[in-house]
Amino acid sequence: MTTLTGVAGAGGVAPETPVRPGRRGAGAWRFAVLAVLGLYFLVPIGASIWYTVRDKLSGGVTAKHYAGIPAAEGFADAFGRSLALAVLTVVLALALMVPTVVLVELRFPRLRTTVELLTLMPLVLPPIALVVGVRSVLSWAPDYFLNTPLADAFFALQKPSLPWILVFVYVVLAMPFVYRALDAGVRGSDLKTLTEAARNLGASWPRVLASVVLPVLRTSVLNASFLVVALVMGEFTIAVILGFETFPIWIVRISGSQPQMSVAVSVLSLMVTWALLLLISALDRRRGTKESS
Repeated sequence: MTTLTGVAGAGGVAPETPVRPGRRGAGAWRFAVLAVLGLYFLVPIGASIWYTVRDKLSGGVTAKHYAGIPAAEGFADAFGRSLALAVLTVVLALALMVPTVVLVELRFPRLRTTVELLTLMPLVLPPIALVVGVRSVLSWAPDYFLNTPLADAFFALQKPSLPWILVFVYVVLAMPFVYRALDAGVRGSDLKTLTEAARNLGASWPRVLASVVLPVLRTSVLNASFLVVALVMGEFTIAVILGFETFPIWIVRISGSQPQMSVAVSVLSLMVTWALLLLISALDRRRGTKESS
């Protein structure tokens, strides 16, 4: 009689898989790396805060540099101008990229690679080369098109109160970040099925975009908007070359006469950025909890 070996019956028990013991001290190394990274970020921030709250005359602690920010000369104009530029850039960038991402996902999937390459161009082209080209066009175009509506349009783009030329340049610079954020949201959702269901129920494309696409991409839109706001509020090179005073340029301008206030403004800007990051993270976590429940 032949005996079958190596075959486990219904009551057979599979051999236990040996578990490889973890290396000792791995947890300690993780904590050490996190501690070093924490010190790398927290020590400069702590030193900046101490510099802003230290009273040079009495040696005590004061908050006058933070309290004096709203009334500082030029703060309201520079901050309001940068905030308006950020809002306009967010609106224009989303108005361009949301339909583009949706159309590529639903109608033209073969163009995904082409669109990705086009949105990567601002990262390949140095910003300094871009702004030099823009400045050259702005310098010769009004003279070349003198006494024409096009010359008036070029002058309108360069109004110091609200320079629209910066909005257009910032939209170009923000394209890689906006597209990546929106594309990640599209890939992580069944957008095609949802839009087809809405269309079968009689919804128009604007209604689909407002009632289906934007709610699905809410977190991605918030991430893209935050990246654009951070880009615009911190951009320095393009604005200074084109000769417009934005929020970062104002900080640099007052650093010579009011160094503690300039550092205080920078610290507050960093705190606001962290608050926005935490807010987006909280909204994303809340949305995930609702979907799981």
